[in-house]
Amino acid sequence: MELSKYRWRVCALLFFATTINYLDRQVLGLLKPSLALQFNWTETQYSYIVVVFTACYAIGMLLSGKLVDKVGVKIGYGVCVLLWSIAACGHALVRSTLGFGVMRALLGISESGSFPCAVKSVSEWFPRKEQALAVGILTAGTSIGAVAAPAVVPWLAATYGWEAAFFVTGLTGFVWLGFWYVMYQAPLKHTKVTKAELEYISEDAASPSTVEPAKVRWVSLFKLRPTWAFFAGKLLTDPIWWFMLFWLPSYFNSRFHLDLKNLGLPLVIVYISTSMGSIGGGWVSSSLIRRGWSVTKARQTTMLVLAFLVTPIAMSPWINDMWAMVTLLSLAAAAHQGWSANLFTTASDMFPKAAVGSVVGIGGLAGALGATLFPLFVGAVLDHFKALGHINAGYNILFVICGSAYLVAWVAMKVIRSSNQTVDIAQLSPKASV
Repeated sequence: MELSKYRWRVCALLFFATTINYLDRQVLGLLKPSLALQFNWTETQYSYIVVVFTACYAIGMLLSGKLVDKVGVKIGYGVCVLLWSIAACGHALVRSTLGFGVMRALLGISESGSFPCAVKSVSEWFPRKEQALAVGILTAGTSIGAVAAPAVVPWLAATYGWEAAFFVTGLTGFVWLGFWYVMYQAPLKHTKVTKAELEYISEDAASPSTVEPAKVRWVSLFKLRPTWAFFAGKLLTDPIWWFMLFWLPSYFNSRFHLDLKNLGLPLVIVYISTSMGSIGGGWVSSSLIRRGWSVTKARQTTMLVLAFLVTPIAMSPWINDMWAMVTLLSLAAAAHQGWSANLFTTASDMFPKAAVGSVVGIGGLAGALGATLFPLFVGAVLDHFKALGHINAGYNILFVICGSAYLVAWVAMKVIRSSNQTVDIAQLSPKASV
């Protein structure tokens, strides 16, 4: 029987949803230099708006992870995209700093569902040997969204006003929803999935004697070392990506004096590189597994190499050429996305499918907590050095921190997990412990 490939159409849907997610969230960062003048924001005040988004994102991660495990991917993801599209368009209607804060709150809590839903969908639609590649492809959507934003948003804002930039980008989510409800179903229910593909997807699933329960006690996940390993990885590295999303436009503006019309090309180059890193990082670990490496060894080796590739960004104090800096930022951003693709896949490596959404939600909470605290530090550092007339020195300190975060995270995950054993269903009982 011929093996169909409908799972890759599902992956394409997830890719486009992730693209829209990052397109919508990046609009504010791109418009920040002009909006800051219009609304008289200091770096610290802008950091508060970022914190509102990330704090709500953190709360939403817990809620969305549990939601998708309870109601399923189709309904869970659909609700999230509907709400974040409404929030994205809503930015165009506000006329105050408080209004932006409210819209960022709604955007954060609804966008948080993207990765718990997407990773759970991958765990249902792909065998383990293909999951890192699939996650790498959908994670590349973050890069494409980040590329599309500087290519489109400045032009929309300059031509039709900043309100149009928020409204037009927000509408894309409603278009995606139409395709989602027509094309998506779980593999067992989908009429376009052949028996051969279904068997291929399920080739490393649990045997009938160890069938997973429909529900997993959420609190029991906190009693397990693998949960805390995933938590640590997200906590230490997600804030770096958020920093690149929300502050790179301001960095190029202050360091290299680029205005809104000239920001596009450097940012596009940086974010294009992340697509290659995302897909490449997922492909490398998947390739190693196909060659006979253990899943854990393949993931950890790939992530260690990627962690080292971020470290050159710490050289930023000695880089005065803009394009050399763009090169370092591109390498770091690409390595982050490759790291992220493999990190997400460790959740489905370590846990049964019934718990994947909740585990990714818990990890997302950790990442959002880090991304909530880090902007406060960023704002304070930049305002301090700005008052001294040396704001670029503040950015140099921040890039040194970025360069070391991934190696620290890799070591922390290795120590916390302590064992390469996967989580058994019995460990999710009330008696399970760290």
